[in-house]
Amino acid sequence: MAAGTTQASDTLSAEATAGLGLSTGGNQFLSFTLGEEHYGVDILRVQEIKGYTAVTRIPNTPGFIKGVLNLRGTIVPIVNLRTKFGMPEVEPTMFTVIVVVVVRDRIMGVIVDAVSDVLDIAAKDIQPPPQFGTNVDVSFLSGIGKCGDKLVSLLNIDQVLTADETEAMHALDKAA
Repeated sequence: MAAGTTQASDTLSAEATAGLGLSTGGNQFLSFTLGEEHYGVDILRVQEIKGYTAVTRIPNTPGFIKGVLNLRGTIVPIVNLRTKFGMPEVEPTMFTVIVVVVVRDRIMGVIVDAVSDVLDIAAKDIQPPPQFGTNVDVSFLSGIGKCGDKLVSLLNIDQVLTADETEAMHALDKAA
């Protein structure tokens, strides 16, 4: 499917998720996949999930910034997490979505391959991220959660982008 083709535009808001009777006890994570890897983000940081749609590209931006999206009158910068994490790009599928999250009091969208579920992970099942020394930065991870047989990399969404990258995103808001 060509990039820019509009996919399902169903939107599931966090409020709707709460309306389903899910608790927000603090250890709930929206899980999603990038390739074969499972990731999670604190459900309280998720504003909504939007079907993948075309974004407006902005010239001279870093490769991981896909562009901006007009979300009900608000210009939202969109980050391709695959590119940010050094993974190969793939064509969007019917499962590709944009997860709109709150990052440092700002709204940002991240493109993921698919959302999976809302996971309840007990604090005892969350381990600190492994340390690989000074050559590998894992500050964007808040922990590794055990959920059944799989491990979920829990993102510290405020640390996925550096302070400079966050400023670049802020500049996009002003330019758009």
